[in-house]
Amino acid sequence: MPDKFQMLASGLDSPAREAFAIGTASYGTAELGTIPRALYVGTGGNIAVTMANGAAVTFSNVQDGSILPIRVQKIGTATTASGIVGIL
Repeated sequence: MPDKFQMLASGLDSPAREAFAIGTASYGTAELGTIPRALYVGTGGNIAVTMANGAAVTFSNVQDGSILPIRVQKIGTATTASGIVGIL
C-alpha cells in the first residue's frame, strides 16, 4: 500500500509509525529494547516506571485507554495496569 508520507521526517508530534506490546512477564525484569515516545494503557491501574533519565516514578490510577507521553526504559513490578503498548 502506498505511503505518501514515507519521505517526511517523523517528529515527536507526528503520528506513530511503530508499536510493540509490553507483556506483564517483562515488568521489573530487563529494560525495554527501545525507549518509546509514549505508552498506551489498555487496562488501567498504576504504572511504575524508570524514566529515560533513570528516575523512578509511579503514575497512579491511569485510566483505561490512556496514552501517556512519557519516555521510559523499564516498567516496574509494582505496575497493576496491563495491555501496555510502547509507541514509537
